[in-house]
Amino acid sequence: MSDVITAGMVVIGDEILSGRTKDKNIGHLADMLTAVGIDLKEVRIVGDEQRAIVEAVNSLRTAYTYVFTTGGIGPTHDDITADAIAAAFGVPCPYHPEAYALLEAHYAGRGVEFTEARKRMARTPEGASLIANPVSVAPGFNIGNVYVMAGVPSVFQAMLDKVIPTLRTGQKLISEGIHCTFPEGTIGGPLGDIQKAHPETIIGSYPKFDTTGAWTEIVVRSRSREKLDAAVRAVKEMLDSLGQRS
Repeated sequence: MSDVITAGMVVIGDEILSGRTKDKNIGHLADMLTAVGIDLKEVRIVGDEQRAIVEAVNSLRTAYTYVFTTGGIGPTHDDITADAIAAAFGVPCPYHPEAYALLEAHYAGRGVEFTEARKRMARTPEGASLIANPVSVAPGFNIGNVYVMAGVPSVFQAMLDKVIPTLRTGQKLISEGIHCTFPEGTIGGPLGDIQKAHPETIIGSYPKFDTTGAWTEIVVRSRSREKLDAAVRAVKEMLDSLGQRS
């Protein structure tokens, strides 16, 4: 089995924590990473506070293969992500010459003043490389294993499309769902025993309610078809022993 590639995510913004803005980026990142065999293992949501951002980024970047951040790279005073990432890496945060020239030309072309606030979007930690922004020009950036992107969903998605092809990817998870007529309380014990006996699988149970009544969906995931099939057989045998209804 190939090495497992992992990722963490830091969602940045007081507006997320207050509920004024509903996050749409976590699910999209999870979908995109799963599709290329990268496991999103942890998500932290922090406010616009440098200490919290630094702590979250430094914790996750040592624990996982990649870290992705969203939010806080705009022109306003509370957009402090670039400074926080620079602090996390212990480097200064000057204007990136390529980003500066890109933004300067963009605003000149629109006949709009390139104000000090707009110039802030050209600042990146020293040594960072840019992540192209085909939607609204202002780039994200990458330093080490950390990828810093906008919080606006359309911009985040466009930036992520640029990043994904550059990542080291892993072996994709395969899965199989099993219909279970018992509630979770009935199958919890034996399902836990099966999980212990099949450590190279991930077994989840999800209560469902529809017009037929209450039931449980059991999903078995693995990177090995052989291991997956063995665990699925064990689950089905367990359900049969409990008198599963067809």
